Amino acid sequence: MELKLTRPICFFDLETTGIDVARDRIVEISIFKVYPNGNKESKTWLVNPTIPIPPQTTAVHGITDEKVANEPTFKELATQVHNMIKDSDLAGFNSDRFDIPLLAEELLRAEVDFDMKNRVSVDVQTIFHKMEERTLSAAYKFYCGQTLENAHSAESDTMATYEILKSQLDRYDNLENDMKSLSEFTTRKKSVDFAGFIALNNEGKEIFTFGKHKGALVDDVFDKEPGYFGWIQNADFPLYTKKVLTGIKLRKLNTK
Repeated sequence: MELKLTRPICFFDLETTGIDVARDRIVEISIFKVYPNGNKESKTWLVNPTIPIPPQTTAVHGITDEKVANEPTFKELATQVHNMIKDSDLAGFNSDRFDIPLLAEELLRAEVDFDMKNRVSVDVQTIFHKMEERTLSAAYKFYCGQTLENAHSAESDTMATYEILKSQLDRYDNLENDMKSLSEFTTRKKSVDFAGFIALNNEGKEIFTFGKHKGALVDDVFDKEPGYFGWIQNADFPLYTKKVLTGIKLRKLNTK
């Protein structure tokens, strides 16, 4: 089954220096773009993360400091990456919780604006976990009947994820071949920022999900404790979280 698309969708995968969204860096990125007319394009970049790659991480994906020493930094690649994804929905395996948040941090760090306002995301892992509870390699075996070679290679993982989603649509009649529907199915919670520090309550209003103001409306906190916004902006929170809070604060100022 081919995907029914109203706009392009980019399947992508990251290999990184670790799993801390705010601090770790990309060492490899692969993007596979599918257009509504069926055309496809694929690009893969090795990336110099500008920080050491821990040995335990290299043991997972095989990328060493030496391998990326002469590769471009993400800042040097940011415009190319953004140009490829800017008109597209996004899809990946565990992408909602890791790849999209980390990519957003890298783009914002490179001073390339990024948000999800006019696009949706489809997390193929969530479909898999809701239906079968397995890993990517097991998913590829289960849905596609093949063994995933070169697991933890960004390009192999990206292509496998694309093939798995098509097979999932073939297998499950209750899955609609529509990116907005798939995005809603794969959304775990109503987070406003990628990291989950800000969520929507049952009334659709932004609340904090952490710390002393957990459960409180963001607008109310900013009214009662104006310095809290400044503290977050100067603390070690993800850049996208800071961007979202800045938007909420500006919205509040503009409505006064």
